[in-house]
Order: sequence, then structure tokens, then C-alpha cells
Amino acid sequence: MPSQEPVVKCESVYKIFGENAEKLLKSSNGKVDAKEFQDAGCVVGVNNASFEVYHGEMLVIMGLSGSGKSTLLRCISRLTDTTAGKIFIDGEDLLSLNGKELIELRRSKMGMVFQSFALLPHKTVLENIAFPLQVKGSSTQDSMTRAMEMVELVGLGGRENYFPRELSGGQQQRVGIARSLAVEPDIWFLDEPFSALDPLIRKEMQDEFLRLQGVLNKTILFVTHDFDEALRLADRIAIMKDGIIEQLDTPANIVLNPATEYVRKFTEEVPREKVLKIESVMDPVDDNAELSDLQVSKDAIIETVAEEVLSQQKPVAVLDDDGKTIGLLNCSTILHILFGDRSGEQKD
Repeated sequence: MPSQEPVVKCESVYKIFGENAEKLLKSSNGKVDAKEFQDAGCVVGVNNASFEVYHGEMLVIMGLSGSGKSTLLRCISRLTDTTAGKIFIDGEDLLSLNGKELIELRRSKMGMVFQSFALLPHKTVLENIAFPLQVKGSSTQDSMTRAMEMVELVGLGGRENYFPRELSGGQQQRVGIARSLAVEPDIWFLDEPFSALDPLIRKEMQDEFLRLQGVLNKTILFVTHDFDEALRLADRIAIMKDGIIEQLDTPANIVLNPATEYVRKFTEEVPREKVLKIESVMDPVDDNAELSDLQVSKDAIIETVAEEVLSQQKPVAVLDDDGKTIGLLNCSTILHILFGDRSGEQKD
């Protein structure tokens, strides 16, 4: 993890809904039991969340419906006020900002995309994308020029004069993404942006999203209830249950080392070969080993190289970005991942 200051920092954030929320929280000394609070007429949305997100990182917050993931995102963007805790954006205390300062922070640093596209039906694609720039005070010409750049960026060239009703769901979501990016946010909040799309379009949007992130390198908090989507997109994943972050870790560590029974259930059916990178399963370098001519990247997903590795009689060298050998991959490792007893793996 980078050593620079975090872009987003949460310290013991709580969000509890109900009239006596603050009073109950104080009397609990931070030890919140969701059932006890529910019996007292309160609903626990976020329970003692502490974490940091760094520049260029994509943190995916996931969990089932009611787990608190969207509530946490709304707290960090201050669309919802927290009950207790601290939130910092680029070192600035988010909760101390007044209304005017908060509006300015949102306009200058935050971009938001939600499940509902919320496009203006009477405006064209180009006008929808230019709208937030005009709200910020950009001239019509400048905002339209910027909006056209965003149209091209998200692959909607030729459709800039269409109205939302003339677009497919996936195209409408691209307009929402382009509109959010037009203001050049430092931090990008996405709350289940693809969940209303059918599976094929959803996969295309995930591909597009990864491409955009490769180009733009934004700091992203992305909410989903879909574990496959989380594994595909995330640098790190926070899995939530009843407002608590059960585990926050890399996709590989969550799959290989689930921290709780709840997380373990999420990972049980995951095909490891589709998720894990070579780096997470390689053996140490052995200077005496006779190696195959085949070499693989540490960042390759196992599934993409499994067949080639299994055709080798000798261990395969694993290379880093500079072409240096940093580990070895044996056929037995691949076979274990593909066909090993997962229930046995997870008991230690």
C-alpha cells in the first residue's frame, strides 16, 4: 500500500437511525449490538467503520441488502450525517464543513454515480454531460467542448445528440459516468451503478470501467452486492454485515484467507483460478531448479496460463514488471487450485 497520506480516512464511523441513536451510542461505549439497538427502536447502518483509501485505489464495499454498504458511502460523501466518528478527505475534516464548504468540496473533488441514471429527459447526451459544468459556472462553449471529450472517452461518439429515451440502459449508464467525470473529480463514488443492467451489458460496463480507471487513475469507492463484480474490479474489498466491516483486504487474501464464517460463505463457490494472480500462489525462487522455457507474469490470472503451465515438465519462472524472476510455479500448485479440496483448505 502506498505510503502517502490517504485520500479518504474514516475513524470509528457510526450511523444509527432512530430518535435515541446518539444517547444509546454513548451509553454503549462504542460496543454496538444491532439486536439490542433494534429492540430499542434504532437501526444500525454503520458500526465502527475505520479504514483508509489511497490515491488511485479502487475500494469495493460489498455485502447483502441491508448490510450498510450504501449507508457508509453516503456518510463519506456526507449525503447522510454520521452519528459518531470522523471522516477526512485529503486531510480535511469533512464533518466540520459548513453547507457552503461542503457544496464546494463536492463540486471540486467528488463525482457520484448511482444505480438510477437520473438523466434529464429533455436534454441530449451532450447537454446532460455539460450540465454540471454549467452549474459550476463554465461557459457554454467550454462545457460543450469538455462534454464532447467525455462522450468520446466513454465510447458514445455519434450519439451525442440523442435523447436518453433513444439509448439502451448501458448507454444511459455511460452518460451518467461521463457526466460524473466531466467535473474531473478526485474521488469517485459509485453506488451499484451496473445492477440494473442485464448480465451481458453489465460485463461490458465492467470492462469499460476498468479501461477508464486504467486511463484516469481515480480514487474510487464502489458499492456492489455482487461478489464476482467486486473480485473483478477491486484493489481491495470491504465486506460488510449488519453495519460492520467483516474483512477489508485484497481479493486474493479474501478468497484464500477469509477472516470470518460470513466471509467464508461468500468465497466458497468462487473459482479460484479466475480470481487469483500467479503472485499469490507462486513458490520461492530455487537457484538449483532446472526451469522450463515458459515464463509467466506475476500479475497473470491463473486461468489464463494454467493450460500452458500444465504442459510443462519443469517449474515455470514467474517474472515481475522488470522481467526479473521472483518466484516459481509448479504444475502441482495449479492442479491443487483447479482440483484441490477447498473444504479442507479452509479449516486451518
